[in-house]
Amino acid sequence: MSAPKKVVLAYSGGLDTSIILKWLKTEYGCEVVTFTADLGQGEELEPARSKAEMMGATAIYIEDLREEFVRDFVFPMFRANAVYEGLYLLGTSIARPLISKRLVEIAEAEGADAIAHGATGKGNDQVRFELSAYALNPDIKVIAPWREWDLSSRTKLIEFAELHQIPIAKDKRGEAPFSVDANLLHTSSEGKALEDPAVDAPEHVYQRTVSPEDAPDEAEIIEVGFERGDAVSINGEALSPATLLTRLNEIGGRNGVGRLDLVEGRFVGMKSRGIYETPGGTVLLEAHRGIEQITLDRGAAHLKDELMPRYAELIYNGFWFSPEREMLQAAIDASQDHVTGTVRLKLYKGSVRTIGRWSDHSLYSEAHVTFEDDAGAYDQKDAAGFIKLNALRLKLIATRNRRVK
Repeated sequence: MSAPKKVVLAYSGGLDTSIILKWLKTEYGCEVVTFTADLGQGEELEPARSKAEMMGATAIYIEDLREEFVRDFVFPMFRANAVYEGLYLLGTSIARPLISKRLVEIAEAEGADAIAHGATGKGNDQVRFELSAYALNPDIKVIAPWREWDLSSRTKLIEFAELHQIPIAKDKRGEAPFSVDANLLHTSSEGKALEDPAVDAPEHVYQRTVSPEDAPDEAEIIEVGFERGDAVSINGEALSPATLLTRLNEIGGRNGVGRLDLVEGRFVGMKSRGIYETPGGTVLLEAHRGIEQITLDRGAAHLKDELMPRYAELIYNGFWFSPEREMLQAAIDASQDHVTGTVRLKLYKGSVRTIGRWSDHSLYSEAHVTFEDDAGAYDQKDAAGFIKLNALRLKLIATRNRRVK
């Protein structure tokens, strides 16, 4: 790859990406544009601007993408009830395509010929960033310093930072106890002190949820309103996508909802242990399944459940911008035309469960399922023929087996 002239760097303002910024300038002699996305990670991002200026960035982008993140990425994913390996709500995975999208867009606006990210060569994020970037611009160059440089240890990183007068926070001079990724959907903690999957994660790892044991002794009841598969209100109050998820995070967090200790199979081949907190997402998933119970036909619901693992795996592996994900999304979105109504939920000491649901689009017919007089809504004699036809092949198999024993 020829040396880039201008690079757009996904920049957090932390030590690693600050070192990358300086390394790009010294290694390639190129201009560096920084892009910092506010995805609801809960950190003050303006210090990243002054740090990028000090490091010699040519241009600096700091953008609030919270509404776009939830509206165009999180909500479509939740229409599918997407869960990876039965448990993981894909909080890190779903943020990467949006960051990549803006990196590519900024590169075009700035006339840059490359983008760069701080993902390591061992993880999934390098794949997600780069697959998304190439899907949007097949000619873009992608620089992944962790796969190129010889700064292979914390000591070498610190030495490089000191050589180039990069400020180092006191807590960064020693080994970090674990790494954290956060956005409005979740927090993810992994590495170092969490690497032994046999050892319980210490309580200080959790940042958004109280311990279920310390959650209130009284259950909290809330109602979530839906329109065409997307949550639009809490307790009757209409809210924007990002505001709604923020509110659900607060409600779920104070009730100890959404903790997960998971050993997952990474796309690159190894297993890793992560501690996840997805309080609002856990509530949202339960609520969405609750409203689908009465508004979604059995055939559509069961087909969605069959498609979901494949859809979730595509997102986990970085294929958000692939044709197969878009095809599945079209089918999923078509299923949501009547997923409108309200769900009542009870949150209590780490659990959330549906306790009521109602909708003008409901398929639930009390007249058909009642144990009382159904006033002719259903003729029970019809079931005999239904059973006989479905039993026919089973009877033929049983007869054959008896004959050839």
